Amino acid sequence: MISKRHGGGDDDHGIDLAPMLDFVLNLLIFFIITTSFVREPGVTVSRAQAESATSLENANILIAIRANGEIWMDRHQVDLREVRPLVERLHIERPDDMVVVVADKAAKSGVLGKVMDEVKAGGIKSVAIGAAGPSGK
Repeated sequence: MISKRHGGGDDDHGIDLAPMLDFVLNLLIFFIITTSFVREPGVTVSRAQAESATSLENANILIAIRANGEIWMDRHQVDLREVRPLVERLHIERPDDMVVVVADKAAKSGVLGKVMDEVKAGGIKSVAIGAAGPSGK
């Protein structure tokens, strides 16, 4: 009689990869959940200079206003009436996000004020105006 313990059996002696795959899957899910996504406006604007401008690290929603009054969010041109619903949707997805409105220096201040009103009405408490600092950034 040959014992299964000493090589006489049909046991598979490979490495069990299931725990490692579970661990890798958990890491992947963790990194996907904790990743911060920045929503770019989709256009480049010529920002006004400001000596007291400071850099914000946690601004996740950017809204651009071009010189001709066009409003851009998430690489799409939007109407002023669309700003509030879009901001509400983004605010529900990520309640800690901050909005930065970047207006071209030739844009009318009335459009900037209306956009900021729509953002506030969308539930965002912290709204900043983007400007170029002393170094031009």
